[in-house]
Amino acid sequence: MKFIKRHAEKTIERLSSSYPAVLITGARQTGKTTLLKKITDSQNIQYLTFDDPIEEQSAKNDPKSFLEFHPYPFMFDEIQYIPDLFRYLKIQIDQNRQNGMYFLTGSQQFKLMETASESLSGRIGIVQLYPLSAREIREDENSESFIPTKDFILARNSLLKQRDSNVKKTWLSIYTGGYPEVVKGNVLPKDFYANYLKTYIERDIKKLTQVADEMQFLQFISVAAARTGQLVNYSDISKDCGISEVTAKKWLSLLVSSGLVYLLQPYSANIEKRVVKTAKLYFMDTGLAAYLTRWSNPDVMQSGAMAGAFFETYVISEIIKSFSNNGEEPPIYFYRDKDKYEIDLLIEQNNILYPVEIKKTATPSSDDAKNFFITNRIKNIKIAQGIIICNCSQVLNVKNKDSSVLAIPVEYI
Repeated sequence: MKFIKRHAEKTIERLSSSYPAVLITGARQTGKTTLLKKITDSQNIQYLTFDDPIEEQSAKNDPKSFLEFHPYPFMFDEIQYIPDLFRYLKIQIDQNRQNGMYFLTGSQQFKLMETASESLSGRIGIVQLYPLSAREIREDENSESFIPTKDFILARNSLLKQRDSNVKKTWLSIYTGGYPEVVKGNVLPKDFYANYLKTYIERDIKKLTQVADEMQFLQFISVAAARTGQLVNYSDISKDCGISEVTAKKWLSLLVSSGLVYLLQPYSANIEKRVVKTAKLYFMDTGLAAYLTRWSNPDVMQSGAMAGAFFETYVISEIIKSFSNNGEEPPIYFYRDKDKYEIDLLIEQNNILYPVEIKKTATPSSDDAKNFFITNRIKNIKIAQGIIICNCSQVLNVKNKDSSVLAIPVEYI
């Protein structure tokens, strides 16, 4: 079976040369075990998974002895089932500290990140792995985090200008998503996502958080998927699901902590106008969101009522992946003020703010750039040239009343 090269591989190798332990976390089936085993197998490092109930029970019964019989370097898979093991990993690391002692994966975060950070503070490097990025799928060697500087755009233009922009192919990618098994064609998307949700609810949600009503939780995920690209409205969600707002908040936090959903925070620094304080909800895999919202094929999705939301979700998730694959927290926000002026994305880097609009059109116009003027309301930070990410086939200059804006093909992200 073909191995799809992951951009996070370089990050993991870098962290393993700097920390005694490395943890790859994220949603199920994103390729964590495959990626980490590729690295550890090349170093002849032994492997064990806590998916095996015998090994799980052995580690729980006597974690100190368990580690003695599994000497470092070692790879432990699905470590979220044995959170107490982190205390004993710390003891081993402090007694024998060297880099690259332990390689760990965890299929969901819940309390995993908190436990790892507290127990192994200063001793562990953490990588969040999402489904395959569009760059990884098309074997694009560029693994830089997406910062739309002039140099970045020129480099992408030089690399991709010979590549035909294919709107139909983009929507097929949005429809199928980025889970490796789907991308490789090993299983139909509808079959994969049906089984994926069943496993996710039964093994992660029900077992670890004691959600009693599985069908109601599945309804909740579907309702959340129908709101991808929208401001979070707990009252609205709770009414549609027949649950309390408290439960809606708890359940959405589960989707976030398990890597299925990302909450994009509003930008509020250095602004003279009042801005909204509510986050926007984005599914991290458009294929899963498409399955949950019952789109039958990419053509119907492209012309459907949610087309703009799905295209925006696709772009946001791809940009998040570009940062995460480099072990970086995405420095991204959106802008929306009380006058309802909005900019889809603000990327902050080196005291520069990059404003980005996301449009599914292939022919961007000045109307798509009309909101960039509101960046004048943001003070004490340099504002870069506005960017429109869309389905255009080449870099275009789009005039608005204040300045020139660049429209770039979605493939550039």
